[in-house]
Amino acid sequence: MTHCVNVQRLQVDRRLFEFVEKEALPGTGVQSDAFWSGFDRLIHDLSPRNAELLQRRDKMQRQLDEWHLENRDRFDFAAYKSFLLAIGYLEPDVEEVQISTTNVDDEVALQAGPQLVVPVNNARYALNAANARWGSLYDALYGTDAIGDEDGAGRTSGYNAVRGGNVVAFARAFLDRAIPLAQGSHADAANYAVSGGRLAVRLRSGDATGLRENGKLIGYQGTPDSPSALLFRNHGLHVEIQIDRSHPIGGADDAGIKDILMEAALTTIMDAEDSVTAVDGEDKVLVYRNWLGLMKGDLESTFLKDGKEVVRSLRAERDYLSPSGEAFSVRGRSLLFVRNVGHFMTTPAILGQDGREAYEGMMDAVITALIAKHDLLGNGKFTNSAKGSVYIVKPKMHGSEEAAFAGELFDRVEDLLGLERHTLKIGVMDEERRTSLNLKACIRSVKERVVFINTGFLDRTGDEIHTSMEAGAMIRKHEMRTARWLQSYEQSNVAVGLASGLQGIAQIGKGMWAMPDLMQEMLKLKIGHPRAGATTAWVPSPTAAVLHALHYHEVDVTAVQNRLKEAFADRRDDMLSIPLAQNADWSETEIAQELDNNAQGILGYVVRWVEQGIGCSKVPDIHDVGLMEDRATLRISSQHIANWLRHGICTREQVMDTLKRMAAVVDAQNAGDAAYRPMAANFDDSIAFQAACELIFEGASQPNGYTEPILHRRRREFKAKQSDAIPAAERRMK
Repeated sequence: MTHCVNVQRLQVDRRLFEFVEKEALPGTGVQSDAFWSGFDRLIHDLSPRNAELLQRRDKMQRQLDEWHLENRDRFDFAAYKSFLLAIGYLEPDVEEVQISTTNVDDEVALQAGPQLVVPVNNARYALNAANARWGSLYDALYGTDAIGDEDGAGRTSGYNAVRGGNVVAFARAFLDRAIPLAQGSHADAANYAVSGGRLAVRLRSGDATGLRENGKLIGYQGTPDSPSALLFRNHGLHVEIQIDRSHPIGGADDAGIKDILMEAALTTIMDAEDSVTAVDGEDKVLVYRNWLGLMKGDLESTFLKDGKEVVRSLRAERDYLSPSGEAFSVRGRSLLFVRNVGHFMTTPAILGQDGREAYEGMMDAVITALIAKHDLLGNGKFTNSAKGSVYIVKPKMHGSEEAAFAGELFDRVEDLLGLERHTLKIGVMDEERRTSLNLKACIRSVKERVVFINTGFLDRTGDEIHTSMEAGAMIRKHEMRTARWLQSYEQSNVAVGLASGLQGIAQIGKGMWAMPDLMQEMLKLKIGHPRAGATTAWVPSPTAAVLHALHYHEVDVTAVQNRLKEAFADRRDDMLSIPLAQNADWSETEIAQELDNNAQGILGYVVRWVEQGIGCSKVPDIHDVGLMEDRATLRISSQHIANWLRHGICTREQVMDTLKRMAAVVDAQNAGDAAYRPMAANFDDSIAFQAACELIFEGASQPNGYTEPILHRRRREFKAKQSDAIPAAERRMK
């Protein structure tokens, strides 16, 4: 490592070392010498165990490959299941588990609502997400396809009164469902007031009414006779009616309503993993510095909007008076989790005594927890956790041994930083096959600190394909969503979580809606997540969070969970069904369509990752529909082509031809980006194109089908090439 600092037995990237010394450590009560000596011991004590767990993964994959090669033409499910038990892939049943996690914030334990996931290395995105606790329903409806364009209601450059009227009608219908009046409709309201501790509504007819359920009004702003805001709670989630007759919208409204403010993103995962491109010490410092700014409340982002400079920062709490006149406040920001890297990747930011790279997940655990201690000590402008907890999402773990190892790592971090045991809470991503099959055992291994389980369709599918790579050709990618294993997986996640006592303590989550421009479709379909008993589900934007919040007003998730608890079913046999094509007799056109779709998605994402350092963005698909892409989407697409190559559905030459044609498509889609480097101009010179090829042609041999090793290596290659080009350009200028 160049530009490093030797401390204890570690070699630490100088930029990282100086960040920790000058920015992260001061104010935590942890002394520098104690920190580095403890960090040194943690890395050298735990790294051998981490390596053993990874070796166990590799050994199991070899055993699986060998079994499938031997049994491809005579597959027997009972023999397959016995084999999985014999090698420890399928773990023995465990006794009943009841988690005992304490000091969990209400946003996790008691409320049900949307969850954002955002790359923490982008300060603007991070602040937008943290502030997405509250959002305008009118704006979310008016500015998206949630409201149709029919009959003159299209989105125009100026205000469209027809569209605005449809927005108001939609919002009033929502109020009627969430906070219904004793008689009449909110659409007929002419005036709102607070009288005698209750909502008093005068209808246009002159009749007076109130709420059907009076306990739903919990606060107001302004005066009782003329409130500027009315705060309600339904199914544990807040909604605010904003009243301002001087506002252009409120002035045209009989009741003076200018907007409906939705409590939306209750929680946000500040992601330091799948959606970021952090490949060295410089990148990791940006990740950690933004996390520090969030924990201390002083993170800001300055940018131009409509030609004016805008400074974005964290929002303060929202203040109200109760119906009886007592002052109180409601959180103005999302409760923040941080997603660390999993057990697999290493980082050049720290080298151990043998010169090997340290495990990145260990570094993340230590430094993100150190930074979060500022919140625990009240060093910032705001409080993240009112209960004194730190919420860390741990991804890509395989089985209960690896979950237990994460718990051991957290124990060591707590000891290093002087934190009480189980201050560090863990979110277990249920996104790998061994974890979903052994979820109860995984939960048991961290039962004192677990606050979150979450399904992840894309990573889970990527692992499904890679695990059974030698079993045969997989079904087409779009068919995976209706495959038996996936339906059972989604149901099992909720069932096991409820059986393990997560209700009222921890989140049971579902995955991402990946199409941020298709909000009407999201409103139709994503209600399935709360109906399935999930207390949270991922959305791609603050606007989507506002719209998804509507679903939690429609569905009482607690009531759904209470019903589901009565009918537990073990679905592991269905989850073991391998999504093999029964008759891989697709036409040439169908095969070409599948390859085009996969290759275009791979290239569109990889070129931004490798050459622009963008780990998550809206990438147009082959039909120019914008999809939120991160490494999970890349994993499934690259593994799918690798599987079809392995089983002769397509040829290497066919795939290479597809990649070259799709590179030209991606180049055209990015033609307006001044920072974009076309791939088709010179395939051999395009590091991004070469990375995409490698991900596919070497996909079958990548550990668990992960894309990180290739992406990180290629990104560092590109950064080095750019760095070398700068001095050369300077020499030419001289």
